Amino acid sequence: MTNSVILALHLLSAVIWVGGMFFAYMALRPVAASQLEPPARLRLWAGVFSRFFPWVWIGIVLLLTTGYWMLFKLFGGMGGAPLYIHIMNGLGIIMILIYMHVFFAPFRRLKQAVAIEDWPTGGAKLAQIRVLVGINLSLGLIVVAIASGGRYLG
Repeated sequence: MTNSVILALHLLSAVIWVGGMFFAYMALRPVAASQLEPPARLRLWAGVFSRFFPWVWIGIVLLLTTGYWMLFKLFGGMGGAPLYIHIMNGLGIIMILIYMHVFFAPFRRLKQAVAIEDWPTGGAKLAQIRVLVGINLSLGLIVVAIASGGRYLG
């Protein structure tokens, strides 16, 4: 039972993070760009990120906690883990580092720019976030593919 709960928490955390990025990048971003003027668009994104990023923090804590719990419980540690687990772990750490950069640098500056209505700076910070979220989304989709099929590879 415990393994099932741990795995479910791990998967739900990944789905919320990667799914949220997919929705934001592939659905919300194009509509916001085509229908909103820069001030409204920047306010929207500052608000969306302010609501989404706490969920990402929770997801990261759960992903790390459950992932390492499973790593040690099921494989006895890194030495007993198959290659696909190492790849997921490495890509996950890279994703976390990219997210932390987004959160502590361009997102913080985006919020500051929106607060003082500095639209050019806000636009530049949003563009930075867009690139980094695109990278993280790509990595997240790769991790999902590896997680779902990695154990079946040679």
